[in-house]
Amino acid sequence: MQGKIIKGVGGFYYVHLHNDTDNDLLYECKARGVFRNQNIKPSVGDNVDIDIVDREALTGNITAVCERSNSLIRPAVTNVDQAVIIFALTQPKPNFNLLDRFLIMMSTQNVDTVICLNKADISQDDTGTIAVRAYEAAGYPVIISSVYESRGLEQLRELLHGKTTVLAGPSGVGKSSILNWLKPDAKAVTGEVSEKIKRGKHTTRHSELMCIDVGTYIMDTPGFSSLYVADMEAEDLKNYYREFDNYSSGCKFNGCVHIHEPDCGVKAALDGGQISRLRYDNYVNLYNEIKDRRKW
Repeated sequence: MQGKIIKGVGGFYYVHLHNDTDNDLLYECKARGVFRNQNIKPSVGDNVDIDIVDREALTGNITAVCERSNSLIRPAVTNVDQAVIIFALTQPKPNFNLLDRFLIMMSTQNVDTVICLNKADISQDDTGTIAVRAYEAAGYPVIISSVYESRGLEQLRELLHGKTTVLAGPSGVGKSSILNWLKPDAKAVTGEVSEKIKRGKHTTRHSELMCIDVGTYIMDTPGFSSLYVADMEAEDLKNYYREFDNYSSGCKFNGCVHIHEPDCGVKAALDGGQISRLRYDNYVNLYNEIKDRRKW
């Protein structure tokens, strides 16, 4: 039988069989010793072959780990088809510099990314409109959502269908509320936003996949308040701002990083409104951060 590891605890791996229509029926499995000899450690997200030991007790042994399409470190999960990065439009106020860091991290892992801007029902400014224009121009799908109004959530469900998806984003943006909407029996703990620091209180304590439909898995990850840009040269950062590609051919110098150089096609597009000031300012800040870190 073949299934997917959705959780690992204390040397036991909990496997959901691919063809099982009961989303909550899990086999508790151990990995055979041969994996230690091959320096293979099963991971959440792995597709595995198992021998069933006891159907009534739901126990088995993992006999093979299938080839992985990718492997993320944070969160620790394999075979991810896409990431949905969730930020709130307000409470807490969105940190788009942090959003860009998430996008870069997922891009380095070749993971497609969807942006979900939540809490639209309590947003009272044009933050959502500005963000949608900026990130759709960069080629990212953007969903405006509200759990209270059930807005955008059916669209999100369609994007999740048949895929393994990581839900990511800072604490307090509504990831657990969205998860509870997608799977009402998930009973994910929802938290409130700290009045003192205007930031979400951490509620998700561990990472595991949850099957919400046949072949459809999601992982709600612990919230992040900061994130280092992946180890790269500052000059390579421009490759992760995809909207620059349409205008870089207008740059006078090869290897232009679109900051201090004259006759820069990207800066001309910025002045003309074709490139978002929001995204460009994030790019410059991250570029300088990488340069400073390399210098030290």
